[in-house]
Amino acid sequence: METESGSVTWPPPELAVVPAHLPPADPATGADGVRRYDGLSYATDSGYRPRLLDLSVPAAEEPVPVVVWIHGGAWMEGDRRYLPPTVSTDLLFGSLIRAGLAVATIDYRHAREAPFPAQLHDVKAAIRYLRHYADQLGIDGARLGVWGESAGGHLAALAGLTGTDDPALEGTEGIPEGDTTVTAVVDWYGVADLDAPLRDSPDDPITALLSGPPADHPDLARAASPTTYATRSPAPPFLLIHGTHDTVVPYAHSTRLTALLQEAGNKAELIPVPDAEHIFLNADATPLVAKSVAFLTEHLTGRGAGED
Repeated sequence: METESGSVTWPPPELAVVPAHLPPADPATGADGVRRYDGLSYATDSGYRPRLLDLSVPAAEEPVPVVVWIHGGAWMEGDRRYLPPTVSTDLLFGSLIRAGLAVATIDYRHAREAPFPAQLHDVKAAIRYLRHYADQLGIDGARLGVWGESAGGHLAALAGLTGTDDPALEGTEGIPEGDTTVTAVVDWYGVADLDAPLRDSPDDPITALLSGPPADHPDLARAASPTTYATRSPAPPFLLIHGTHDTVVPYAHSTRLTALLQEAGNKAELIPVPDAEHIFLNADATPLVAKSVAFLTEHLTGRGAGED
C-alpha cells in the first residue's frame, strides 16, 4: 500500500518493481586515460545480492575488444576483485589494458546460493549486458573473449561451447535476450568433466555445484561438463594452460578437453606447466599471462601482442 508523507511516496515508484539490471553509471577516468566503471549491476533479483561487474576501458578513438575475466574459487567463494596469489592485478589486468583490450571482471552466484546452471546463466547475462551497452561503454561487443581460472576456467569453457541451441543454459537473468557467443577462450586449469567428485569429502565442490553427487544427477553433470560440447564445430579458438602436478583439478581434465576439441576440427592449444600445482604454484606465472594476452590479442584484434 502506498502512503504519503509530505511529498514522499512509499514505496518510491522506481522501487515498486525491481529492475532486472541497472544501466551503467558514469566512469572514473584515470590519468592514464583508462575509464573505470565499478560495480555495474548486470543482473538483479529481489531478495538476492545484485551481480556486479567492473570494467576498465583503455583510451582509444574507436571501440575496443573486451575480455571477460571469470574468477575461481571452487564455485563456492571468490569475487571479481581478487586474483589468485600467484598473479598480480597489474600483471594480468594491466597486461590486457596495455594490449589495448578492455577487461570486465564479473561476480556470479556461488554453488550454495544457487546450483548449476545459475553460474553459467550469470556469465551469459554479463555478456549480454556488455553487448547491450557496448556503444555507451566504448567497447566492441562483436569482439569479446573470456578468460577464467579454475572454476572460472570451467565457466569460460562452457561459455565458449554453448549457445542459443542450449536454451536451458542461456538463462534470462538481467537482459533476457541477446547474443552470448564469444570470440576466443582462455581456460586456466578448469574442470572439464563433472561425472565424478574432485575429492571424497562432504565439501566436494562438484557435489555442491550439482546439489548432490554426480552419480545422483547424471544429466546435470553431463550438462555442466565442457567435454559434452567439445565435439561441436565450429567452436571458438581455445588456449588451455594447466600445471602437470595439479592435485586439485587433475591435468587430465585439460588434456581430454583439448583432444576432443581438436578431434572435431577446432583450434585448441594446451600448454602444460611442468611440476606446477593448482594456481601455478611452483611456477612463474609471468610468461603464462603473456601467452594468454598474446592469444587474446591475436584473436580479438588480428594482430600480435605489442604490434601497433
